[in-house]
Amino acid sequence: MMRKATFFVAAIAAALSIAAPARAQKSADTLRAVSWTQIADINPYYNQLRDGLVVAHHAWDGLVYRDPETFAIKPLLATAWKYIDDTTLEFTLRKDVKFHDGSPLTADDVVYTYTSILTDKLVATPSNYAWMAGAEKVDDFTVRVKLKRVFPAAIENLAMVMPILPKAYREKMGAEGYSKAPVGTGPYRVTKVEAPFQFEFERNDDYFVDSPKPKPAIRKMVLREVTDATTALNELIGGKADWTWNFIPDNFDNVARLPTLAAVRGEAMRVFYLGFDSAGRTGAGNPLTNAKVRQAIAHAVNRGDMAKNLMQGGSRVLDTPCYPTQFGCDATVAVRYEYDPAKAKALLAEAGYPNGFETEIVSFIPPQYAIATQNYLAAVGIKAKVSQLQVQAVIQRLMEGTVPLVLSNWGSYSVNDVSAFLPAFINGGNQDTIRDPELQKLVEQGGASTNPDERRKNYSAAIKTITEKMYFLPLFNSVVTYGMSRQLNFKTYPDEVPRFYLSSWK
Repeated sequence: MMRKATFFVAAIAAALSIAAPARAQKSADTLRAVSWTQIADINPYYNQLRDGLVVAHHAWDGLVYRDPETFAIKPLLATAWKYIDDTTLEFTLRKDVKFHDGSPLTADDVVYTYTSILTDKLVATPSNYAWMAGAEKVDDFTVRVKLKRVFPAAIENLAMVMPILPKAYREKMGAEGYSKAPVGTGPYRVTKVEAPFQFEFERNDDYFVDSPKPKPAIRKMVLREVTDATTALNELIGGKADWTWNFIPDNFDNVARLPTLAAVRGEAMRVFYLGFDSAGRTGAGNPLTNAKVRQAIAHAVNRGDMAKNLMQGGSRVLDTPCYPTQFGCDATVAVRYEYDPAKAKALLAEAGYPNGFETEIVSFIPPQYAIATQNYLAAVGIKAKVSQLQVQAVIQRLMEGTVPLVLSNWGSYSVNDVSAFLPAFINGGNQDTIRDPELQKLVEQGGASTNPDERRKNYSAAIKTITEKMYFLPLFNSVVTYGMSRQLNFKTYPDEVPRFYLSSWK
């Protein structure tokens, strides 16, 4: 059933054979990166894209920093922190940090950032901050962060997804103006936001010296967002870019053979999955509200072949709706669904669909994954139309409740805790396709205790329920393909955050 996109491989091979040598921008000291998910708004709180997170870690800073090698938490904008009580964290701020507009960082900026994101309707992923009650100023360089409840993953969230915005500047510019000319404190400053989807950066030469993020070796950086992975790869092999990622794995060896380019793989904390409209938001009579139908689909999809032949690079089939290293990701309780088309057909018959039914797969990831899924479903009688959309269009349809099947992935913002995975999907919000109150309670309780055993107990119960009722079908983990100029020193990290401030020219 698995069919590789051989026509695409042949086309790229031909392009490689005639491509002019890629010329890195080492002479201009400018790193040209190209990607294809298209950041609609550069404000780190206004998009939920991986590229947006990458930009955030370069142009902004959080209170603390997570070391990409060890995952140890280190001081960043804050020099020290402590728990005042179970739901109050106190931070002492550095006194030598300036935003890119020259204004000093103070407690007012931290309080402004953390309080505004709790009420701002444009925030893309409210579940990232649902644990926080707000923040209060003690003095100009001391802040207390208030938690709604005990939340052990608070520090890691503060490190990964909570950069600090400048209060005075953003209030002056407004939300739209700030997105066009953003200011942070990070090692790179944004110098230009250009439609459609191009962002320019320059080294922040005033970056504070004791930061665990070093001052970048490369002076300038340009990030261009194109429409698809094919275009991004063509930009690289045509000498118009120095770096790209998430290109089609079938092309890995072809890229590696080019004398001017290098190709590397890196495993990432990202789970590819198939989500179901279990709650019936797409209308009465939706077959996906029947657990047997969802279980049939789980048996119909050959996840092992998809991992081996499409993702490649050692990708593993996952049975849990979370990444294996995340705290609370208990694989021992997960119900396993082997590839078994005969069993899938039997379950469909039991559910009242012996001849299958028609549905729709909505996806923004490269189309070969949706095509493979479509073929597996067709083999058991389910006719699925594929709607290949841009990511923002998929998110909009999920919010509207018009998606029967979504083929997507989730990287947990690289937070190594189940609290960054399950609450994003199981929260009763407008992208919750399950709407199970008891499951929501288990997920909430899993993040609301200082007792690790109690947390594991609740998360394990949630994972068991999710897999028994097949609310969510994990497919496999991500192995990211990177392509780059051989003149570039670049290292991959398992948290899937490219750190160009650690890169240099050879």
